[in-house]
Amino acid sequence: MVKTTVRDIGIDVAKPSGTCADAKCPFHGTLPIRGKLFQGEVVSSLATKTATVRWEFASYVRKFERYARKNTKVVAYNPACIGAKRGDVVRIAECRPLSKTKRFVVIEKMGDKK
Repeated sequence: MVKTTVRDIGIDVAKPSGTCADAKCPFHGTLPIRGKLFQGEVVSSLATKTATVRWEFASYVRKFERYARKNTKVVAYNPACIGAKRGDVVRIAECRPLSKTKRFVVIEKMGDKK
């Protein structure tokens, strides 16, 4: 059974155009969103319903009085209604632990990396 109604997740994001019957989807299922939001690029989407998201940030190194570029990679749940692919810029949100490594869910596809 595919739900056609889209749940309000409490965050100002574009609603997905697709539908799914996934219980772990924040829009069509019952997964609550909490905690931090991040924006990054999908570097891998080979595993089923999984996306590896990477984002860069600057970290100040006091010894050299300069900024160093660092990055973070996390594994996020990728619902079928969003379907992010490699190279897409996405917004992810923290949620309850979904598996051993997944603690985030993709909530919006922002577009392709330029």
